[in-house]
Amino acid sequence: MSIFESLYRLSFGFIAGGTGATAVFPIDLIKTRIQNQRTNPKAADALYRGYIDCFLKTFRNEGFFGLYKGLLPQIIGVSPEKAIKLTVNDFVRDKFYDHQGDIKYRYELLAGGCAGCCQVMVTNPLEIIKVRLQTAGEIKGGHQIKAREIIRDLGITNLYKGVKACLVRDTTFAAIYFSTYARLKKFFANETGYNHPLSLLAAGICAGIPAAALATPADVVKTRIQVKPRAGQTSYDGIIDAVRKIFKEEGAVAFSKGAIGRICRSSPQLGITLFIYELLQRSFYIDFGGRAIAGSIQAINQQRELNAISAERIVLTSMETNLGAIQAINQQRELNAISAERIVLTSMETNLGGLTLARFHMNKPPPIDN
Repeated sequence: MSIFESLYRLSFGFIAGGTGATAVFPIDLIKTRIQNQRTNPKAADALYRGYIDCFLKTFRNEGFFGLYKGLLPQIIGVSPEKAIKLTVNDFVRDKFYDHQGDIKYRYELLAGGCAGCCQVMVTNPLEIIKVRLQTAGEIKGGHQIKAREIIRDLGITNLYKGVKACLVRDTTFAAIYFSTYARLKKFFANETGYNHPLSLLAAGICAGIPAAALATPADVVKTRIQVKPRAGQTSYDGIIDAVRKIFKEEGAVAFSKGAIGRICRSSPQLGITLFIYELLQRSFYIDFGGRAIAGSIQAINQQRELNAISAERIVLTSMETNLGAIQAINQQRELNAISAERIVLTSMETNLGGLTLARFHMNKPPPIDN
């Protein structure tokens, strides 16, 4: 992949990522607050009774813009993060396509995992800022903190607090998501392999369901590590410590907290992101000499050309094989003819030798008696 092609894909990923993040941000905020709640929703001291209760309380206490707290750092982080994720996934996948345009499932998982791993350098600092901004409004009458205050308090090093949990979450999510998305695209494609834009959106949304659900436990652990604990709340020192304490204090069910919110946020967000990303590539297509995006008209035409070339190669190979066989037969005939000539000559030489010997004996003078 050339530098220009990388910039081309990164720019589309940047636009698509920012749009998708903005569209579903209120869901992400509610999900984060539910995950950060340390008590059972049915308990008397529970701050939120569920997703709807969280939404209503946030809207009532903080207003409409309260639902978008932490949006700016999210856009700043998500746009390059999605750009990196989409570009790396495409780059790795391109290395494993066969001549028919197919790729094995294990390589799809590898491509997605690499994409998720590469995004963490950008994701983690913005994640910790986002979750602290999102949970700051929970304290009624509390100080309205700004992103710069969080950065100043944490310092550069602590912006990567919880990075291991973030790595586990993002790698797991991306590996499942991109491999599922690719399979669903094929399932929703028509008989020619073309994907209607709405099928792209459907594939993107559906792929987010298993990916978000299976990555939720890691997301819960990441959130708990990154959120600043309030007075009386448990603090966590790494993944193992967080898993042990959460399980001991809240039970296994705590690891599924925010799963519904995460699914409702991740599925449409990635669906919108991939939808815009692929439409941009279709609308502003540039042929860099590589493989066009799957399901597009360009990819179908490209595959037809490859199939035609393959068919020509098969015909040429067959002709070469037949020509080689004909040449081999002719060579064998020549060898057989030469062998026959040699046999005749040998026979003639043998017969000639016999006649010469006979004449010698016939012309030999009789022996002289003494």
